[in-house]
Amino acid sequence: MIIFAPNNQKHINIFSMDLLQQIIDRAKSNKQRIVLPEALEERTLTAADRVLADDIADIILIGNPEEVKALAAKLGLTNIDKATIIDPENNPKSEEYATLLAELRKKKGMTIEQARELVKNPLYLGCMIIKTEGADGQISGALSTTGDTLRPALQIIKCSPGITCVSGGMLLISKQKQYGENGVLVVGDVAVTPMPDENQLAQIAVCTAQTAKSVAGFTDPRVAMLSFSTKGSAKHEVVDKVVEATRLAKEMAPELKVDGEVQDDAALVPSVGEKKAPGSDIAGHANVLVFPNLEVGNIGYKLVQRLGDAIAIGPILQGIARPVNDLSRGCSVDDIYYMVAITACQAMDAKIEK
Repeated sequence: MIIFAPNNQKHINIFSMDLLQQIIDRAKSNKQRIVLPEALEERTLTAADRVLADDIADIILIGNPEEVKALAAKLGLTNIDKATIIDPENNPKSEEYATLLAELRKKKGMTIEQARELVKNPLYLGCMIIKTEGADGQISGALSTTGDTLRPALQIIKCSPGITCVSGGMLLISKQKQYGENGVLVVGDVAVTPMPDENQLAQIAVCTAQTAKSVAGFTDPRVAMLSFSTKGSAKHEVVDKVVEATRLAKEMAPELKVDGEVQDDAALVPSVGEKKAPGSDIAGHANVLVFPNLEVGNIGYKLVQRLGDAIAIGPILQGIARPVNDLSRGCSVDDIYYMVAITACQAMDAKIEK
């Protein structure tokens, strides 16, 4: 996760701090247990210290305890003693975790010997702690690739019920308060699935609406399935995909407010929505936008960020049964700090959905 601002940190403080503070307050209201498996990474440990000082979450650090404490002392951190530190090389639960991992991966041919080695890997160990209900979410990526972060999550924690694809949601914060929810939009997928089929696109819609509720605090997500066509104004197989995905999303989540296919102006501007999609409850009032593919999503949010002077917060991984989020290797201490709060909010929601 990273906070992408078009200009500078002052811009972030002015236009996004209210939402970020709301996320932190929500996390504080029901503290979750978040694993940071890259405990010997300086930015991660510094962010953990801030989280513990501000009482946002209970932190589980994975690393050699003496090395973690020595690094904390070197960095002048004073709250790390509030964290639980688990040594992957000397973990009393290693055999329990290895036995469970070997069973989970038995059909893939994993042996107990292979499992014993894997549970020493901090990324796998963190997911095993979550799997056995010792933690509620995990964040890595300051040192690890996205693939390394996702692989153990998908092998151990797996996707949420009814979901088969992981996607990335993004919070877009605009100075144009008439759009979305007082200028805040939640969009997806911007990070993971390049060319979703109809079923995957429907899943992305449901998961992005869930992110809008759990992270952005939307009480009434209104989902627009975007296309270059509005209600049959153009004919093409890619339009047909969005129409079918809309139907499937309604089947998956009958209570979800979702409509499509619509163009983005019809989704956001009431006068255009009334003209292009008369009778739609979503057109002109959408606060969640679902892109037809990753290419459109990635290009779209960056255009809004650069040309529209908007702030983009994310990506936030969606679709995993318990939240596991991926950081940019260029992330800042602030990015990690806020992602802990975001992951905690997702974890609260995941417990309710269980």
